[in-house]
Amino acid sequence: MGSYVITCCSTVDLPKEYFAQNNIPYACYHYILDGEEYLDDLGQSVPYDEFYRRIDGGSMPTTSQINISEFMAFFEPFLQEGKDILHLSMSSGISGTCNSAMNAKEELLAKYPDRTIKVVDSLAASSGYGLLLDKLVEMRDAGKSLEEVYLFAEDNKLKLQHWFFSTDLTHFKRGGRISATAATLGNILNLCPLMNVDYVGKLIVRQKIRGKKKVIAEIVNKMIELAEGGKDYNGKCFISCSACEDDARKVADLVEETFPNLNGKVEINSIGAVIGAHTGPGTVALFFWGEKRVN
Repeated sequence: MGSYVITCCSTVDLPKEYFAQNNIPYACYHYILDGEEYLDDLGQSVPYDEFYRRIDGGSMPTTSQINISEFMAFFEPFLQEGKDILHLSMSSGISGTCNSAMNAKEELLAKYPDRTIKVVDSLAASSGYGLLLDKLVEMRDAGKSLEEVYLFAEDNKLKLQHWFFSTDLTHFKRGGRISATAATLGNILNLCPLMNVDYVGKLIVRQKIRGKKKVIAEIVNKMIELAEGGKDYNGKCFISCSACEDDARKVADLVEETFPNLNGKVEINSIGAVIGAHTGPGTVALFFWGEKRVN
């Protein structure tokens, strides 16, 4: 694996087995659910189905980012082993954790001046962040240097397309992200907001579409429009979802039908607790390589 290690945070929303199989250490966010604090440990402390069931029952989890001291404790053992570090962080447009990682890097380099630490602000989230990580792992395994992998990440991270929709506005209302009136009206009219992650890594609503069937068709239309090569796209495609596997499967089936040259089947993952605390149940997210995000 060479003299460097690739690390990330728990919010890449990939299966626990992925990290062990690919030798990827990850730092855990935290969340509080019903008065108890948990590590965001990929569904080990609270299985995802239970987490979303408790939200459905009225629980309002809160989240906290990884702080500087936690990052220092996470990074330092690798430096002590004589390894350099490439850390991929969740979008700074969504969380302040990237800044914590940057500050930890500066403190540790003062102590280990002969080592290299690179921190990449992925401008990505959930399994889109995971899809970028997966590409960097492929490059590492192909023998690319830390510098080559780092430069690829910086040059290409905005080509990672993220599109989301939600069929349940209840949690958005509870969390104050939309008004009670907007949520009620949205649910009555069966409105499904179609969102993406923009060029500065923030989540933004792009369209409001009436009906689940139409929003599923539209999210795949976005992939036709924006994917590298259009319908000839031959890269990987990841989906993440929050307690709505049937909807995710419908999107995956339509993607596989529309893009016959995909690199493998669409991979469906669960949205983890930290991002799920903000979306609630009913969110499906689609990720693929495509045109550079410019707005």
